[in-house]
Amino acid sequence: MARGQQLEVLNALDVAKTQLYHFTAIVVAGMGFFTDAYDLFSISLCTKLLGRIYYFHPDSKKPGSLPPGASSAVTGVALVGTLVGQLFFGWLGDKMGRKKVYGITLVLMVVSSLASGLSFGNRPQGVIATLCFFRFWLGFGIGGDYPLSATIMSEYANKRTRGSFISAVFAMQGFGILTSGIVAIIVSASFNHAYPAPTYEEDKAASTISQADYMWRIILMFGAVPAGLTYYWRMKMPETARYTALVARNAQKAAKDMARVLNVELDPEVEKVEKLTERSSNSYGLFSRQFLRRHGLHLLGTTSTWFLLDIAFYSQNLFQKDVLSGIGWIPPAATMSAGEELFKIARAQTLIALCSTVPGYWFTVALIDVIGRFAIQLMGFFFMTVFMFALAIPYNHWTKKAHRIGFVVIYSLTFFFSNFGPNATTFVVPAEIFPARLRSTCHGISAAAGKAGAIVGAFGFLYASQSKDPNKTDPGYPTGIGMKNSLIVLACVNALGMLFTFLVPEPKGKSLEELSGENEDENNDEDAKTTSNRTAPV
Repeated sequence: MARGQQLEVLNALDVAKTQLYHFTAIVVAGMGFFTDAYDLFSISLCTKLLGRIYYFHPDSKKPGSLPPGASSAVTGVALVGTLVGQLFFGWLGDKMGRKKVYGITLVLMVVSSLASGLSFGNRPQGVIATLCFFRFWLGFGIGGDYPLSATIMSEYANKRTRGSFISAVFAMQGFGILTSGIVAIIVSASFNHAYPAPTYEEDKAASTISQADYMWRIILMFGAVPAGLTYYWRMKMPETARYTALVARNAQKAAKDMARVLNVELDPEVEKVEKLTERSSNSYGLFSRQFLRRHGLHLLGTTSTWFLLDIAFYSQNLFQKDVLSGIGWIPPAATMSAGEELFKIARAQTLIALCSTVPGYWFTVALIDVIGRFAIQLMGFFFMTVFMFALAIPYNHWTKKAHRIGFVVIYSLTFFFSNFGPNATTFVVPAEIFPARLRSTCHGISAAAGKAGAIVGAFGFLYASQSKDPNKTDPGYPTGIGMKNSLIVLACVNALGMLFTFLVPEPKGKSLEELSGENEDENNDEDAKTTSNRTAPV
């Protein structure tokens, strides 16, 4: 490794002391993730309410619920949009630059959040179709935030605390989940106080007040507020020096921008940038043999682990209310009014977020640059596997009233170790190990694999967790394998995640160029090829 080839401007970033601009970047990028999490998870709070409002049947013994198709669409359409957005904006971030695309995604998120609270007409088909349309575009914008936020933070950070900075951006997701529950609690409590309603058992029609239609709209539209507040600061951030120098090949601008940020004089090193960017190690494409040799296993590792993690993480999070209802922590729907049900679902999810989800993220922030990404990810998958089996094998024991609190504690620990584990590290590592010209693209591919897992988890768990008894399934759903077997499947998925973690390198303490090989000289590059050919199996 020819360390002397590192550009002065990039070395200055690598060794810089933690300064105000680091925290500014964390907040600006992090508020995007705050919004992402709020928008993606707030819908799970509203699905029961939507069913009561738009699918009420006077003759039914149970409150209205979304039909399987509508429930799948409302829950999953944003995930589909996110997957597409991650691929598209990840690629675009490497073509147009991080800063230009960053503003586009934010505007899309703000507009789509507001539009999600609107609908064409008041018939179920029109409301659900409109909601799904705008949530797809909301997801599309959110998708772009993943590769761009991670890439920008990794390219701004110093190598000593880079993992903490990137994971701190991602940790804002925990506050987004927490805030979605708090907003839902405030909205539902306010409406319950202003418009008291009987339970469904007491009066079916009156249990859902006409004003309930405003409740879910307010909750969803609030997601535009944090995103809108950060637009100005996003537009003021300069383009990252690594993109400007290594991809755009503008040495003067890279030095000028970072000199202003770091308050130091920097040599543009124009000739050095030209030589560096012309090397074969800095020119191969995503679909080249050289990329496959250098980073093929890395990309397989980042995509597979994120895919497996999100199967478990999103199935837990999006359908947490069903799990909590199954163990009796949330009372039967018929014993509550619509507003009371929303309040209790939001309260349960907020407690779990406060006690396990948020702390898990910040344990990662504190320790990722101490014990490393690999150790945290392996540990997280291990404990998620253990706790899932601990819930699944004696599942009938946990459903008894005397043991329900124990179930919630262990269930919360799976969230803690997903966030103090692979949910954070799968976001961090793809932003560190790939070349600058492909960094956003590869992070987008890895994140899209994660969202494919989220779709599998969300849709699969929705059906699989249904009872084996036809009389106990939700209206319109076929029988499934039951909650116990669903948890066993998720435990096995986490165990696979442990195995694929061994494909991912440890980036702790290394510069981005050292990890990607961008500052290797031509001789080292040729030597690496020769060594690879000599050691390749016949």
